[in-house]
Amino acid sequence: MGVVVRYEETFVSELERCRRMLVACAGVQRRKGGKEFKSLKPKPIDDADEKVVCVTSGVSFLGSAIVNELSLHGYSVRVIVDNPEDVNKLEETTSGRHNVTVVVADLTDVNSLVEAFNGCRGVFHTSSSIDPSGVSGYTKVMSEVEMKTTENVMQACARTETVRNCVLTSSLLACIWRDQAVESESIGSSRIVDHACWSSLQLCQDKKLWFALGKLKSEKVAWKIAQESGLKLATICSALLTGPNFHRRSSTATIAYLKGAREMYTNGLLATVDVTKLAKAHVCVYEGMKENSSSRYICFDRVISTPNEATMLAAEIGVPVGSIVQTTPPIDSPVSFQLSNKKLSDLMFRSNLQRSCLNEHTSS
Repeated sequence: MGVVVRYEETFVSELERCRRMLVACAGVQRRKGGKEFKSLKPKPIDDADEKVVCVTSGVSFLGSAIVNELSLHGYSVRVIVDNPEDVNKLEETTSGRHNVTVVVADLTDVNSLVEAFNGCRGVFHTSSSIDPSGVSGYTKVMSEVEMKTTENVMQACARTETVRNCVLTSSLLACIWRDQAVESESIGSSRIVDHACWSSLQLCQDKKLWFALGKLKSEKVAWKIAQESGLKLATICSALLTGPNFHRRSSTATIAYLKGAREMYTNGLLATVDVTKLAKAHVCVYEGMKENSSSRYICFDRVISTPNEATMLAAEIGVPVGSIVQTTPPIDSPVSFQLSNKKLSDLMFRSNLQRSCLNEHTSS
């Protein structure tokens, strides 16, 4: 079974940080309104527009989950759709939410996006190219379309005066497809795959991993534009998305992600993440950008490391188990790599702890 490098490995140091926060919160009960509590309060919002954000592809499985999470956190959310027919569909699902509006914009037109983004402080770009017919899978051409769409969104963010931050949904596939022989020479005995790792462009092309290639090239162009423009960017490299009926709503993305799944499984790199966990991570990362610089994160909540787990995943997403793992896997086959989401786990832990402290003070 593969070892997952998580937050618990640094539990002692984080526990001490937790202790200090709890002590501060306890002090609040004795000194309400005192100077000690002022340091725990979030920085004041300059104006109402500070909590206006935009989400691309809000009709998608992930997009709608992010919209919901942002709405719950008090944000005014502008949802972009590129098809006028989706407006009514979205308005029905967001009925009753005064803080959610729907805007039609052309993701191939930078000027259209600038107009849609105007007035927003942050942009969440979640969209992926999909096969309209739903049968041919994710092609090389689609990877180029996805990269160009991301480039358009980033250029629009950079050109929109009100936009300060952008959160891009990337993929774990942009981290894990590396040449093992080259990696062994360059990193020695280290087999940890974390936010600092990048897939090989050449390897993705050679293996015809078009979904991985699209995510990789999209993220690369996003970082390039962010660095050139000074725009704050955070990217979240997501594992295979799961959730209620996701594979029925987005079978193309699931099948495209699973290309090369046997090799991912053998190497301990086949991971999944629930859509709600991923949506919460997006909001947490965005809020962390107020104090932190641009950054990159890996997001997953389980690693498929046994035949039984592979069978359960196959049933969950509606694919043959043979597409995930060999029916007769090698006995005691060693796992080559270890996934680490420590950076995101630390951030979410601190965010939840601070929120709990503030909620405790408010309710007292």
